[in-house]
Amino acid sequence: MSDVTPRPVATADDARLWDYRDLTNIPGRRKLEGDEFFICEGPVAIERLFTSGHRIRSALVLHEKVERLQQLFSAHEVDAPLYSCDRDVMLAVTGFDLHRGVIAAADRKPIPQGNKRHEVLDGLNKIAVLEGLNDPENLGAIARSAHALGVQALILDDRCMDPYTRRSVRVSMGEVLHVPTMRFDGADDLRSLLAGWTTWALTPNHDADDIWQLDIPPRLALMLGAEGPGLLESTMSVANRQVRIPLNDDVDSLNVGNAAAAAFAIVGRPSTS
Repeated sequence: MSDVTPRPVATADDARLWDYRDLTNIPGRRKLEGDEFFICEGPVAIERLFTSGHRIRSALVLHEKVERLQQLFSAHEVDAPLYSCDRDVMLAVTGFDLHRGVIAAADRKPIPQGNKRHEVLDGLNKIAVLEGLNDPENLGAIARSAHALGVQALILDDRCMDPYTRRSVRVSMGEVLHVPTMRFDGADDLRSLLAGWTTWALTPNHDADDIWQLDIPPRLALMLGAEGPGLLESTMSVANRQVRIPLNDDVDSLNVGNAAAAAFAIVGRPSTS
C-alpha cells in the first residue's frame, strides 16, 4: 500500500522540488529532462497521466487539491511523494498559473527505435506522420485529436517538437501520453517504415484529390507538414497520393491542428458500403 500522506513544502527552493524548477525555460527544461522524465499539469491531464502507464515520480499540488490527488494515488497504487504547498509557493516554483494547482513529474517511456517501430505498428490501421512541427500547441492538439478519432500512432521527423514538452502534454489534455510516438530519419527511412501502408499527403493544392471522395484503405498513414512550408518534396515522394480537404474558395488553408482533426474525422467515418 502506497503512503499518500501529503508532504508540506514551505519554500520554493526546497530541494525536493528539483524536477519542477525553471518550467518556463523551454530549452533549459529539454536539457534537464532529457529522455528521462516530463511534466504534466492540470487536473484533466493529470488524471489521464494516471491511466497512461507512465511511472509517476512525484506530484505537487495546492493544499486544497490534496484530497483528489490522494484518491488518484490510492486508486492507482502509486508509490511516489505527494507534495503540497500554498499558492505563493506554487507560483514561485512554476512561474505561471495555467496548471490549476496540480502538477506532476513522470518518467518517459522509451521511444521505439529501429525494428521496434515495426512491432508498434503491427496490428494498427490508421497512423499519422508529422514533419517539421515546431509549435507544441499544434502537436498537442493533433495528439488529442488522434486519440479521440482513432489515429493510433504518431511518427515524427527529427525537426518536430518533443511530444513530451510540457505545453504539448497540457494542450493534448494528457492524450499524447496514450498515443505511441516514434521518429523517422528522412524519406528512405519513412518509406521502409511504411512498407505495406497506403500513404496520403495532406496539402492545400487544388490539384490534389478531394479526401471526401476517396475510399479509405485498410491501412492508412496520413502525412502532415508544418504550416507554411508543408511537407518536404522528398517526404511527399513517399506518398501514394496527395489529398486535400475542400475549403471555401476565399480560404487558403487550415491551421495544421485543425486540418489534422478534420482529416482524422473524415478517414474515420463509418463505411456506407
